[in-house]
Amino acid sequence: MADAANAHKMIIERDVAIPMGDGNILRGDIFRPINSNNNPCPVLVTYGPYGKGVPWRDGYKIQWKHMTTAHPDFLPGSSREYMVWEVPDPEIWTAWGYACLRVDSRGCGRSPGFLDIYSPQESRDYYDCIEWVAKLPWCSGNVGTSGISYFATSQWLVAGLKPPSLKAMIPWEGSADWYRDVCHHGGIHSNAFKANWYERQVLSIQNGNPRTMDDPWLGERASGPATLSEAQLLANQNSPLENEFNRPLDGAWYRDRSAKWDQVEVPFLSCANWAGHGLHPRGNFEAFVNAKSKQKWLSGHPGKHEEWYYLDEGMALQRQFLDYFLMGKDNGWNQIPPVIMRERRPFNTKFETVRYETTWPLPKTKWIKIYFNAEQQDKPAFSWDPVLNEATISFNALKGSVTFYSAPLEQEIEITGPMAAKLFAASSTTDMDLFVTLQAFSPDGREVDFVGTVDPHTPLSQGWLRASHRKLDPEKSLPYRPYLAHDEQQPLTPGQTYELDVEVLPTHIILPKGYRLALQIGGKDFERPDPEPSGVVPELAWRSRGSGPFLHTNELDRPKDIFGGKTTIATGGQTGSYLLLPIIEK
Repeated sequence: MADAANAHKMIIERDVAIPMGDGNILRGDIFRPINSNNNPCPVLVTYGPYGKGVPWRDGYKIQWKHMTTAHPDFLPGSSREYMVWEVPDPEIWTAWGYACLRVDSRGCGRSPGFLDIYSPQESRDYYDCIEWVAKLPWCSGNVGTSGISYFATSQWLVAGLKPPSLKAMIPWEGSADWYRDVCHHGGIHSNAFKANWYERQVLSIQNGNPRTMDDPWLGERASGPATLSEAQLLANQNSPLENEFNRPLDGAWYRDRSAKWDQVEVPFLSCANWAGHGLHPRGNFEAFVNAKSKQKWLSGHPGKHEEWYYLDEGMALQRQFLDYFLMGKDNGWNQIPPVIMRERRPFNTKFETVRYETTWPLPKTKWIKIYFNAEQQDKPAFSWDPVLNEATISFNALKGSVTFYSAPLEQEIEITGPMAAKLFAASSTTDMDLFVTLQAFSPDGREVDFVGTVDPHTPLSQGWLRASHRKLDPEKSLPYRPYLAHDEQQPLTPGQTYELDVEVLPTHIILPKGYRLALQIGGKDFERPDPEPSGVVPELAWRSRGSGPFLHTNELDRPKDIFGGKTTIATGGQTGSYLLLPIIEK
């Protein structure tokens, strides 16, 4: 009935069969302008596992409640009836002259086949979908891609195959390196998020799952007509958790599921969340720096994972970009500088100021070392000048941490860009994990945190390193962005000090005079006590502790006899540990 009510707005074709190169059939829903039979239009194609027949309001109720409560007027002009998780709203885009094709990825939703997320087969399927829709009579031949998270990462992968009809893409918060961004942060297995995500968001909609909800628009089960047993469902998917745990080093399996920057040539708008540590932003920044595309833009935004993509500012940005590349409109997009930033200041939640820059890292970046000083054991400190006297400070890796504080800032500073921590450290065992967290505090002691992708109290930045993975790739490493090889494990000699380089993810903050910086170094995930115990669903309590769900809790990967020892950080003299900061000159 909902389709009939909107028939005057757009043409809707449900569960369309899309042939793949290997003979398999995928299923997609098409939404297109009412006049597209006579006026061919460009198409936005999305491809992913979350179910084209699962309404956002039903499949992601917590996020839907937040969005509609925090932004009751979002997407004016849309009934929001046709919205599904993390992809364009077809009512808005068809009104703007675009068609939308939503495809259930192989093995999920209404599309049969073997489920293997981010696999080369998925990328080939995405390629086939793009080229299939480009040849339909109502399509102008210009195809774009757009979407959040899974629907962003998949864009990096398909772009590497160079579909001829793909003319532009918007990967909004999309990881790109399956090993470094997602599975093994600094070599440490990041298991907690994916265990929940894969079970709840992927397997729940696996093709043939009899427990999947009905597609209210189609009137049939959203996971297709076939009914598979538990054994059949298990046999028909390739578990990412098993694969990544059994592959602690980087290699072909991860490379097959990661972007190939030298093959990505399509124009793109890469949209990174300033507070998305642990999953996506590294991919967006790496794409802008490394992709071969000659026409590429980077946008940095705040807020929740699903939020800014649908707000007026984000929608206007997307429309101007796509109108330029897919419709050929002379709308000034080509005059926009390549880096677009929403400024962040402490305790400001409106983010009104938009700034434009020409490069990333920013052209006025001055790389400043801030040195650690452990001479006063009860007051570990930062120093803007080299520390002469050597000292050490230790903590129990699984129970404690150490935090170094700066003196109050003497003037306003801006920190924008990637960072790196140079640590001289020792362990009482043959390995250690280091969890690095950058924080800032107001003169009255309040922490400067921000609403992040899924955590409302996200610190400024984070980084991770397993010491046995300390080997660098000399060709890809930069002073401000160490690149770990992850091709061998090098055990430690207990008690020996090692020089370690930690990649600390890009950030942006403008701190007023009087504020203080802090860097916490621990042997486990950064988690502050839950500051909102009454306002958080119990099973989602991690949402307000600082690291979100992106935790490293696999005891098989982190056995206590190895990772529960004493960690010692050396400061000063020849072992001068420091943090390299991107300070923006005024």
